[in-house]
Amino acid sequence: MKVPVPPLPLVSCPPRALRTATLTVALGLATAVAAMAQPAPGTSAGAGQTLRVQINSDIRSTDPGGNRDDNTDNVLLHVGEGLVALREDTSVGPMLASKVDTSADGLTYTFTLRDGVKFQNGATLVADDVVWNWQRYLKPATNWRCLPEFDGKGMTKVLSVEAPNPKTVVFKLERPSALFLTMMARPDCGSAAILHRSSLNADGSWKEPVGTGPYKLKEWKRGQYIELTRFDGYTSRAEPRDGLTGGKKAEVENLRFVVIPDSAAAKAALYSGGIDAFISPSPSDVIEMRKRSDVLVDTTPVMTMVALLLQTNDPVLKDVRIRRALALALDTPEIARTVTEGLSAVNNSVVPSSSPYYDATQAGGFKRDLTAAKKLLAEAGYRGQPIRVIANKRYEALYSAAVLVQAMASEAGINVELEVLDWATQLDRYTKGQYQSMAFVYSARIDPSLNYEMVSGDKAAQPRKVWDSPYAQARLTESMVSRDKARRQVLFDEMHKQMLQDVPMVVLFNASDATAMRKSVVGFKGWAPAKPRFWNVRLAAAG
Repeated sequence: MKVPVPPLPLVSCPPRALRTATLTVALGLATAVAAMAQPAPGTSAGAGQTLRVQINSDIRSTDPGGNRDDNTDNVLLHVGEGLVALREDTSVGPMLASKVDTSADGLTYTFTLRDGVKFQNGATLVADDVVWNWQRYLKPATNWRCLPEFDGKGMTKVLSVEAPNPKTVVFKLERPSALFLTMMARPDCGSAAILHRSSLNADGSWKEPVGTGPYKLKEWKRGQYIELTRFDGYTSRAEPRDGLTGGKKAEVENLRFVVIPDSAAAKAALYSGGIDAFISPSPSDVIEMRKRSDVLVDTTPVMTMVALLLQTNDPVLKDVRIRRALALALDTPEIARTVTEGLSAVNNSVVPSSSPYYDATQAGGFKRDLTAAKKLLAEAGYRGQPIRVIANKRYEALYSAAVLVQAMASEAGINVELEVLDWATQLDRYTKGQYQSMAFVYSARIDPSLNYEMVSGDKAAQPRKVWDSPYAQARLTESMVSRDKARRQVLFDEMHKQMLQDVPMVVLFNASDATAMRKSVVGFKGWAPAKPRFWNVRLAAAG
């Protein structure tokens, strides 16, 4: 299960379509989709294979890290590449760079470029291309999503980007940051893709991406599909596939991302052979699909976080004893199992279970204890005051989790009332901090510092923050500067243990991402950041 996530300030994913279409309508849509997904008239089968992948909404642009959303990122990561990229374990490794050297003070990063890398127009990548791209990214007019992380408003400021020779690029920073390379590699930043100058028109406006990836843009038929075609001049790394780095091979000639907003229509198209891959089917669909002989389902734990937020400024919930009592009233393993139909396990830590920083300390969490919960409530003088939990029916996981919270809390004598809002209103209430409690979802973050940053901070300055703790903030700040993995682990462990004491939120589980495919699709592998990769994937011959 992949849980949809809200828009900025969080990384956004397109909303999942409502599942109210009848089977008849779905089959009709599937027929139309199947026709749309076929190769263009006059294209012979011998011209090459086309792998057809469903996406639930159209992309927003072809500008990596610019006007973007999750679908945009997922398509364009096949086209553009950066100096570095995420590995399978979400650490950062070289991509267009052959190596990265960091000065002892953390203020200078030197990238050595790989030999023989070509742009999709045949030009050879040189250091000046990197300088040009970064000068563009650092201009506010470019509207690059991750500019605040590099212009001094966030973790650091890039003072200069220079090319002392055609193979070397040197970045100089104003202050050290343990997350400099991580931020550079972020998929929602377009991986800071290095593009050829011909990606822009003569007046500097955006034209189309000319990148270095294994696929290049072939056609974008708005509202219908985006088709990529194999870049025959691609220069792969020698290693095995490794996250968004490592070896890449365009096994099929064309990738066609077909826009199918309705999940019932997408499922019908998969069953009928109109598409080859269905991204993020619902948990109930996954259970159904696993029983079919013609479909494969890949499920992978991802970093999306579902949690119950508790407003520590609320007159009732400001008493930590009541917040602890609520946490002890919940059977969080059962909530995770029920909501995801067994696809996800409980995780009470802000650090995702798939993170390399998830250790035995992070695995510690809340254990249901109704006796202890009732004792805390009595000590706090709780007399049944209502605690209103906001949820919405647009996202199934949040509503289902809230219903279970209400039922479990009642067994401890906690009076939970559900308030069902539309998603836009709930998001507005979250941003303004105007709630007692709510079931909420946070998108994947690729480093624990970023996970803690999205929930902790000064509520007076940012009402959306959940955990207003000087203890946590001091450790978070250090974790963003320290490059010592062991020290960072200690800091994350300390923050986790303190959050279990403060209970500003109850983390419930990390989602699981599912991709359903026809049996002919070979080589696909999901991974923690929930970014589907279709290089090194082939279509087996019929029969």
